[in-house]
This record gives sequence, structure tokens and C-alpha cells, in this order.
Amino acid sequence: MEVEAARASDSVSESRWSKLAVTLPVRNVQALAASTGELTAEVIERYIQPDIDAFAVLDEHSDEVPVIDVGKLSSPESVEAEAAKLKFACAEWGFFQVVNHGIPDEVIMGMKHDIQKFFQLPLDVKNAYAQRQGDLQGYGQAFVVSDDQKLEWGDMFALFAQPPEARDMSYWPCEPHTFRNFIEKYSSEVMKLAHSLGVFVAKTLDLNPGLVEDKHVAQFLRMGYYPPCTPMPEKVLGFTPHSDMSFLTILLEVNSVQGLQIRRHGAWIPVKPCRDALLVNVGDLLEIMTNGKYKSIEHRVTINAHKERLTVSAFHLPNYDGIVSPILETREEKLLYKTVKVEEYARLFFTNKLEGKRALDHAKLSQ
Repeated sequence: MEVEAARASDSVSESRWSKLAVTLPVRNVQALAASTGELTAEVIERYIQPDIDAFAVLDEHSDEVPVIDVGKLSSPESVEAEAAKLKFACAEWGFFQVVNHGIPDEVIMGMKHDIQKFFQLPLDVKNAYAQRQGDLQGYGQAFVVSDDQKLEWGDMFALFAQPPEARDMSYWPCEPHTFRNFIEKYSSEVMKLAHSLGVFVAKTLDLNPGLVEDKHVAQFLRMGYYPPCTPMPEKVLGFTPHSDMSFLTILLEVNSVQGLQIRRHGAWIPVKPCRDALLVNVGDLLEIMTNGKYKSIEHRVTINAHKERLTVSAFHLPNYDGIVSPILETREEKLLYKTVKVEEYARLFFTNKLEGKRALDHAKLSQ
């Protein structure tokens, strides 16, 4: 009886994650991109990012993002060296690619196939799963909070996937007919990977893994579609610069079109994905928990002139009712962040326009 009550409480808690949206309705970008005759100067103006060229883009560093082999982390013979690489990646890059992650190829390929098929469906079919007012889930856009802000060149389809009892199945598509099945399989496999990575991350800090067990118990999936922008791709963005709120984010590149750039040393570095790798990044809540030792890094999504780009981001989050506190290694270590209530931080993050590390700045103690 107590277990059932706890599960019911968790379900209520997790479902509250999705009731944070204040997104205003805006035009479907995929349809707009297909209607080249409607891309007038006035229409495209709202998507042009005025400060897009504020920092240099260093293409020559695109293959330098650290690569972590999960198999080596699990082997006594190689764990020490690989854990050192993981610690370096979290502290110096905030991003890393994982190979030998254990997710079956057929699950990844099925997920990729069905996402592509979903975004190829007619708009009226996709709109059957449109976001409802005040909900983060569904088909549409996010972080549109005013009628005069610059818009992002992309559409998304988002679901609360874990834990299973928190799902709203009215958003889960019946087309393609295998999509629900592959979302379930992929979500479960990525959740297991997030748990393993959480344990490895804790060990790199000499922490008891139990201290991070409640930091990645929920999972929010965001499937992104970024259509080509023929008029001026160099002036629009699929996502403006931001860091993720999550504890850990795990990204699947659905097709081979690059677009992700991370900010490092005052410049943008395009990410060149490794074959069969998933991309992982540190979120704000992990930066807070490590008192700034591990970095949540700004990133953005650029647009291709001729090809669409598709991705799946899996954001791993604590319980909505939880708290995240900095863990200090010594008494002498300076405290850099406040203890934050997850609910309050989520509300701050999701009810504002994406803008760099603005949300995380609110958690920093004044020095």
C-alpha cells in the first residue's frame, strides 16, 4: 500500500513538469519553409538573429569533443584511464560523445526511421498531437513568450517519457504504427544509460553514487525538426544559445546533417558526431550539484541551406518536488551556488525565453 502511494505521489509530481509552458502559438516552420512564395522579407525578419555573428566559429576544432567508451568504464583494466577522460570532459568541455553505450542498433534505427516518418506526415495529422495551452508536451514550439521576440527556425515534438506512470498517452502518436513501441524502447534504454553515466560521474568526484540516484529519475524527450532555410540560413538559428536545465542530456543525431555548436573559450565549435555515438552534455543541475566543477555549456543549433536536420534530446531530471544542493569536497571550498528547489528552477527556466545561462545565473551566490 505504501509503495502504491509513493508511486501515485511520484506520478503527480512528474506530471507537474509538463504544466510549465507559457509558449505562444506561432506558425509551423516546416510548412513555412516548404512555402517559398510566402517567405517574404517581412516574414523572414522575425527569424533573423541580429547577434548571430558575435563570436567566431572554429570549424577546425569540430572533431575535438571528447569521446568516452562506456565499455572501458565498465572494465577493471581500463576504468581508471577512461574515468579520467570523463572527468576532463565534464570539467573542461561540458560535452562528450559516448560509444559502446549498449543501446541496440535496432532500437536506434527504429527510432530514427519513425521520427523521420512522423515529420513527413501532413500537418493536420501532426497537429492532432499539438501542444495544449500550458503544456510542454506535444507538437509545436517552445520558449515563445512574447509577440515581438525573434523566433527559432524549427519545430519540435515533445513527450514526458519516464517514469511510465507519468505519461500522457494522448500525445503519443499512432502514426507511424510502430512509433509508440520505439519511443518506449528507446526511452527505456536511454534511461538505463543515464543511470550508468550518473554512477560513473559520481565516482569521478569520489561521491557515493546514491547521492545522484534521485537526480535523473525523470526523462523528457524532445524531437527536433530543423528544415532548410533557403533565403538566408546564416542568419537564423534552430535554437538560440542556451544551457540545458537537466542533470544530463543525451542527444541522438537522427540524420547526418550537422548543426550543433558549443561555446568554448569565447568561440563556437561545430560538433562533428562520431559514428554510432550519442552526445551527452552536463546540465545546469549537475553544475549546481558539483559547485561548478562540472560545466553546463552554452550551445546553439545552426541551419543548413539545403537539408533538414532531425534530433532526439533526452533530458534527465530530478523529481519535481526535489532539491539540488552543491556538494563541497572540503570545508575550505568556497560555496558558489545556492540550494535550489527543482520546481522553482524549472518554472524560471521554462517561463522565459532561452537566453544563454540566464537561469543558472539566478542560482549563483554573489561573490
